Amino acid sequence: MPMQRRELLNACGGLSVAVLAGVQVAEAAESRFCSPEDPLQALMEGNRRFSRAWQDAATNTSTDLSVQLHGNRCFNPPGDLIDGQQPWATLLTCADSRVSPSWIFDTTPGELFVIRNAGNTAFTEAIASVEYSVSVLNTPLVMVMGHSGCGAVTSAMGGDDLSPSLERLLNPIREQISDSTTLDEAIRRNARGTAANLLKQSDLLSQAEADGRMRLVVSCFDLTSGAVILI
Repeated sequence: MPMQRRELLNACGGLSVAVLAGVQVAEAAESRFCSPEDPLQALMEGNRRFSRAWQDAATNTSTDLSVQLHGNRCFNPPGDLIDGQQPWATLLTCADSRVSPSWIFDTTPGELFVIRNAGNTAFTEAIASVEYSVSVLNTPLVMVMGHSGCGAVTSAMGGDDLSPSLERLLNPIREQISDSTTLDEAIRRNARGTAANLLKQSDLLSQAEADGRMRLVVSCFDLTSGAVILI
């Protein structure tokens, strides 16, 4: 009898996943990685820096975001990153090219573990990836982030004929936004539904949250202001 989905996900989050990176994780803990005391506060402070620069760039064509950001940030030594990683936050967000977590939160290489797909849904591989970040990399914070003007959510609200693959992608979104009357409402419902599904579909993640080893939050990124709002 084939392994059920929950059993498969839990297997990915257990010993078999730990074996993939066990030695590197142990070594990473002893190196000079950036590690804020409050990961959520660090994310939101980084976003405030980005939002100010983003809004300035929208009205001032001479503004260079690459100069405005990363000025006073912690940088992980490249030599340490070659041997391992110790990210302090995991982001499950949309594949939209305008939604780049490293920029949005003003972070540098090695700080964020990022999983992206159109519509930021909790599909099997995304859940397994979050399980990996929590159980192997010991990431203490997981954020599901939707964004304004999401094309996947827009498509899920419409009635256009789509390819079988796109239908499979959008079906979970449709289930979560069925009562929505506006796009903004649907985007928020989809993000909250994805977070709920992470815990529903994964015993490993629900236990990590219950034990206090993982904090799960939901947010939405606004393309106009550049701001991330917790929802």
